[in-house]
Amino acid sequence: MTRSDGTPATSDAGYAAALDTAETLLGFRLERFLGPAPGEPVNGDDFKRIATMHAFGDAWPRTEHLDTRTRALVSVTIAATLGVLEPLRGQVRIALNSGARKEEIVEVFIQIAAYAGVARAFDGYQVATEVFAERPAQD
Repeated sequence: MTRSDGTPATSDAGYAAALDTAETLLGFRLERFLGPAPGEPVNGDDFKRIATMHAFGDAWPRTEHLDTRTRALVSVTIAATLGVLEPLRGQVRIALNSGARKEEIVEVFIQIAAYAGVARAFDGYQVATEVFAERPAQD
């Protein structure tokens, strides 16, 4: 991947660290989602790099005041409330990989139903149950 100025985006140590953080949280590498799409302008790589750096290089590593598990539950709440279902899938994975229990994630959806609406909560909960099904039962 290259930036619109022609320099390789992968040569940046901070970007590499952000990709490593994403892998730790999600359980897979993001590169498969970051390649150029058909018809995408050259600065599309800049957007994906900036977004990746902001989320996984700047926000997620901030654990001094908010631990990763809590940050993950907040992120599930935000994605579900906004109704962005594919990003929600990743946020549920991150929450589970960060130590949140399935039961805690269900409680998040109970709060969403109370404050953001039952229909929105059900849409997101369907995504959560799909992610739950990917994993063995927790003890």
